[in-house]
Amino acid sequence: MDNKKIIQAGKIAQEVKKYIKPLIKKNSSLLEIAEKIENKIVELGGKPAFPTNLSINEIAAHYTPSYNDETLAHGLLKVDFGAHMDGWASDTAFSIDLENSNENKKLIEASEKALQKAEETITKGVTTNEIGKFIQEAIENYGFSPIINLSGHQIDQYSLHSGLNIPNIDDRRNIKIHPGLYAIEPFATNGNGKVKDGKLSGIYSLIDYRNIRNPDAREILEYIAEEYQQLPFCSRWIIKKFGTRAIIALKQLEQNGNLHQYAQLVESGKGIVAQTENTVLIEENGKKTITTKES
Repeated sequence: MDNKKIIQAGKIAQEVKKYIKPLIKKNSSLLEIAEKIENKIVELGGKPAFPTNLSINEIAAHYTPSYNDETLAHGLLKVDFGAHMDGWASDTAFSIDLENSNENKKLIEASEKALQKAEETITKGVTTNEIGKFIQEAIENYGFSPIINLSGHQIDQYSLHSGLNIPNIDDRRNIKIHPGLYAIEPFATNGNGKVKDGKLSGIYSLIDYRNIRNPDAREILEYIAEEYQQLPFCSRWIIKKFGTRAIIALKQLEQNGNLHQYAQLVESGKGIVAQTENTVLIEENGKKTITTKES
């Protein structure tokens, strides 16, 4: 692991959080919010680790604005983004209530408390299900449910989801934490506590470099492989680079088996979802939450 680059990616995430929070208001353009976040990451010397997720209410994750998106911010908005330095990534999220709703505020508080408990608990040698137990208890103490089929995750170079998962419940798996980089992300809901696949998201990852005959698609495939490697990217970024010819090329690349497109993740009971997330660096003799200044 390159701890220097990991720490730098965390500092960029801290700065972006501080910058964007005051700018998000009800009826703000989601497209403008995403572009401000991603442009700020670049301005600070990093690259986006994945497309900014701006998921509203029952959409738990994987909503990123399309290139011509006209959706306006409302409800309980989850803002999930990350920065990377040469593939070493930070991953962070916060939730905002844009309706002055007591229920929304309570959901956000539940996810924040669960994250706090998890950060206090995680260390080398602790089991993943012990962390999940604290997350589950914190959320249930507020009268809500953790989302059982979403989890935190270990991060490796150019790989956002590698190695261990950090569950949001006590899954009784007893897997010990070892030194590494981990994103912890409790999701609290007043719904059923599970997500299902919704609409396609426009978020992709490269899964196969096999040849494709169409020259536009081949050019875009080469760019994706060089620019993103295994990190997720979105149609909005590709259209910005190549113009609207990229729309057909992305479809062809998906059909050819080069790309996987993720679905939006929607709470199965249409419950409102709050998310809070930080990235923690676990070392042999300590830990550091890289996406907050308090560490």
